[in-house]
Amino acid sequence: MEATIEQEQCLPEKGKKRNKAKEYLNGWVPYRIRRYWAYVAATVVALSLPWITINGNHLFLLSFDQKKLHLAGIAFDMQELYLMPFLLMLLFLGIFAVTAVGGRAWCGWACPQTIFRVIFRDGIETKLLGLRKKIKNKQKDPDMSKMENKLKYVIAILLWSVLAFVAAANFLWFFVPPEDFFAYLANPTEHMTLVGMWLGIALFIILDVVFIKENFCVYVCPYSRVQSVLYDDDTIMAVYDTKRGGDIYEGHGYEREKKFNNHKDLLKVDSSAECNTCESCVTVCPTHIDIRKGLQLECINCLECVDACTSVMAGQGKPSLVQWSSEKETVKHEGKTNYFRGKVIAYFTVLAIVLVTLFVMGSKKENMLLDINKSPRLYKLLDAGVVQNDYIFMFANTDRESHTYYFEIVDNDKIKIKRPTEPFKIGAGKKKKKVVILEASEVLINDTHKDTPIPVKIKAYAIDNKEKIIIDREVVFIYPRKDLLKK
Repeated sequence: MEATIEQEQCLPEKGKKRNKAKEYLNGWVPYRIRRYWAYVAATVVALSLPWITINGNHLFLLSFDQKKLHLAGIAFDMQELYLMPFLLMLLFLGIFAVTAVGGRAWCGWACPQTIFRVIFRDGIETKLLGLRKKIKNKQKDPDMSKMENKLKYVIAILLWSVLAFVAAANFLWFFVPPEDFFAYLANPTEHMTLVGMWLGIALFIILDVVFIKENFCVYVCPYSRVQSVLYDDDTIMAVYDTKRGGDIYEGHGYEREKKFNNHKDLLKVDSSAECNTCESCVTVCPTHIDIRKGLQLECINCLECVDACTSVMAGQGKPSLVQWSSEKETVKHEGKTNYFRGKVIAYFTVLAIVLVTLFVMGSKKENMLLDINKSPRLYKLLDAGVVQNDYIFMFANTDRESHTYYFEIVDNDKIKIKRPTEPFKIGAGKKKKKVVILEASEVLINDTHKDTPIPVKIKAYAIDNKEKIIIDREVVFIYPRKDLLKK
């Protein structure tokens, strides 16, 4: 032990700090690395989801071409899009719940904008081409006066352009299934709308990632404007501890002025301040903010500042001054963060109710659809007091098998089906229009003043699976007044 202490005393000061930091950070995984793994997972899910099918139906597909919604391997026709409001509720309530608990966790850990920027800036520009010197310094732009850097920049844009076209195609696969997408591209002149959308989305992604950059998050994205009303003291985010580090900025709000230029100036006012004003948390920030100012709309919760401060403070054997925590725990020091508070419980309760409702309604999918429209002619009068009404029946077979269909009139034996007289077959996923004539040869009502609408209940079904595929509809049979009937 004495030899070890003696050897440590002989080490240069930087070596001692390096050893101390290494010992302190043993087993700790930077949030940047964890985010990379989250990005990989999000990318795998986004790329693979459009290709996964169950019994020929996609896990999720909103096809405007086929006019269908595929959800969890079940195909719903346009007439069944009553499920869409529930999907939208899940989306927005999910965003509210995640924001209330983890701030802009979506922005820093799963948003395509952030992932794209990391791939382009950290992956292509920094690691692959060396255009940027360090991932930890995002404030210093490359020196574009050098021809070498200009060439690298062009190469970076070209490489990203290839990925942008893949990302654009991946987005479209949620609306045009991949198998149809590539079939359409084989004949581009016949599908110029699709080609135009693909090119337009890809060009926007290139423009956004290469030129707009994080300005999209700061000035364009509406989420940052919504987040402040969803936050509370228990919301976890990147938070600077002013009590330990010292209040670097005076005043409150966005326009706060800096008080100290270096650590010595800070120590003159607050001798217990631990922040050494190294600015590591500032130079690493992709949205160019100083986390020490407190909560700011531009913060995307990427936690790069937490990693930077953790590395610096580890050299002193101390925890980071910037934590992924809540203001209640880190700034106000009022106890542990309460994750199961009333607002969060309410959000997830409503989410659970909407999710259960969605699955219950989705499980009752109709394997047959029927729309009925009456013809413009109210009725047709025949001899002997016979009255006919015409209708257009639109049958849709939403099942995965073909079926033979027919229908009958319920609880009214005075009205008969004149046409069609035979059952008819409809293929899987197909539709068929039928002109239907209902006829009344007996007197239904004696009204001498006006025509009378008579409700008629129709039961339509698949003859080969009547127990499962059967629906009820109501139509109106118009019966003329008594003096119009032909004797």
